Amino acid sequence: MKKIEAIIRKSKFGAVKNALHSIGIDFFTYWDVTGVGNEKKGNVYRGISYSTSDIQRRCLSIVVTEELKEKTVQTILETSKTGEVGDGKIFIFDIQESYRIRTGEKGDQALN
Repeated sequence: MKKIEAIIRKSKFGAVKNALHSIGIDFFTYWDVTGVGNEKKGNVYRGISYSTSDIQRRCLSIVVTEELKEKTVQTILETSKTGEVGDGKIFIFDIQESYRIRTGEKGDQALN
């Protein structure tokens, strides 16, 4: 099993959520985050300067089987990309075990 953490633009969340549902990823958690990036200069929009590190972002936490890892990552990459600085990052972690609290199922069975 793998845990995929994706930090994406908040404005792309709806599209990413729908794309994940379309490939069978029906359960994941998310929360709003703020961070600091590499961009040293700000951008100007309608005469107002803003920092690209201040773009609202959302962090998604998704646990998938090994077989779904690549498909999930590709779906997030394709759906969340704008081509601009600040599109986000994806991190992948190994998960040793998982349990469904309600039934006691463990491993891949707990993910379904």
